[in-house]
This record gives sequence, structure tokens and C-alpha cells, in this order.
Amino acid sequence: MQWLRRTLRRLQRREQPVRVSVVGLGSELHGDDAAGLWVVRALMRQQSAAPSYVQVVEAGTAPENVVGLLRRFAPHLVIFVDAAEPVHDALPGTVRWIDWRTTEGVSASTHTLPLSVVCAYLADQLGCEVALIGIQVVSLNADRRPSLPVRRAVRRVTAGLSVLLYTDQSRSTSA
Repeated sequence: MQWLRRTLRRLQRREQPVRVSVVGLGSELHGDDAAGLWVVRALMRQQSAAPSYVQVVEAGTAPENVVGLLRRFAPHLVIFVDAAEPVHDALPGTVRWIDWRTTEGVSASTHTLPLSVVCAYLADQLGCEVALIGIQVVSLNADRRPSLPVRRAVRRVTAGLSVLLYTDQSRSTSA
């Protein structure tokens, strides 16, 4: 989560907090593919702690369907959270910051429109930065339950985002 901390500091302007949208992607029909959904649902359960400059969105398999919500919120940073297929023998549950420009073949590919297209559109049309958190899956098979390594990764990502977006950023703007 160091990347996020550095990005928030870099985007910080005056005494205003950085507006951040966290968008969960995936399908519950494909095993660990729902990792992004589980992260945003956990963040939504903390909604009473969520500041007004953080937007949490569940996009499912169609991130293009939430572009209107993102446009109205006008974020400085959009963070997509998604399951990632095995890359370079990474262990299941590994959490990676992925450059969205290199997502061809990285995403679990259950999305209706390639994520790189949605990210490019957002960066161009909203003038925001776009980031992707990938959680290494165990299985994308329809008959599989969520794996333990991915459930643990979801808890780590949720906790990290919660601290950085709900706590750290509010402290930095009030100091």
C-alpha cells in the first residue's frame, strides 16, 4: 500500500482531501473472481466511517456501467480492485499494484469490456489517475468456493484501504 500512500501525498492539494473512488470488479459465479467485490462490500460495511471524499462502488463484471457515477463524483484517483490470474508463479493471495496499461491477459477476463479500455477512458475524460489492485486467484472455476489465500488477501486489502483512505487522509487534511 506504499504506492497508494505516495500517490495520495502527490495528489494532495491545499487542505482538501484527495477524492478517491474504489471500484470492485468480478463475478461470484467464478470462484475467487469475486475478490474485488468482497473488498468493496467490506468497505461498504464500514460506510459510517467513510468520509465524503471516498466513493465505494460495486461494478460486477461491467466496469463501464459505473462511469456515470464516477463522472458525477469527479475523483482524483480511481482504484479498481480485481482478481488476477497467475503471473510469474506468484502465490495465491498475492496482492499486486498493476499498471492498467499492461492488463492484457492479467485480469480474470470476466468483464464485458476490457479493463484497459475503461481505464484509458476515465484517465482521458475525467483527468484522473487510475490504479489497479490485483489479487492472485487460486481458481476461477464456477464450482469453487472462495479460497483461503484470497479471503486473507481481501482482508489485507480492505484493512489497508480503510486505514489509508478513512484514517490517514483525514488526519493529513486536518493537521
